[in-house]
Amino acid sequence: MKKDVPATLVKEFIKHKLTLALAESCTCGMVASQLAPAEGVSNVLLGSVVTYHPEAKQQLLGVKKSTLTTYSAESQQTTNEMAQGLHRQLPHADVCVAVTGLCGPGESVTPDKPVGTVFVSILFQGQAHEYRQQFEGTGDRVREQATEFIYQKLQELLNRHQDAPGE
Repeated sequence: MKKDVPATLVKEFIKHKLTLALAESCTCGMVASQLAPAEGVSNVLLGSVVTYHPEAKQQLLGVKKSTLTTYSAESQQTTNEMAQGLHRQLPHADVCVAVTGLCGPGESVTPDKPVGTVFVSILFQGQAHEYRQQFEGTGDRVREQATEFIYQKLQELLNRHQDAPGE
């Protein structure tokens, strides 16, 4: 990833006077940590929580046990509940992002959900934006690609926000 991508994204958030909150699972805090060096990040990033284990997803974000049992910890349904739970905990966050996925072999791997499958939910302006993406490579490479993907989707949403009537 280009080093200026996180800094540019933080500048866009500042320009639009928006705040950000993150709930990370498979990326283990990478999305937040790469934003940290950017100038002005303290005006943008309200907080980040790493909820790697299903129990943390339940306890910290309110993900339902039935969702985890029915769909697994690595699913769009779980990611949606993570984003909603994050927004309940930080209601003043303008943008809430949740990410989970399979960076290595595990019990959730299936033919239609192989290693490298990542789910992202972004809550912005009362709308949920859901993404399912397939990445290739080592676990570290999948985490890097997922982080880049999240930055790209956030930039696209901010661009649409800027182009919206009344802006």
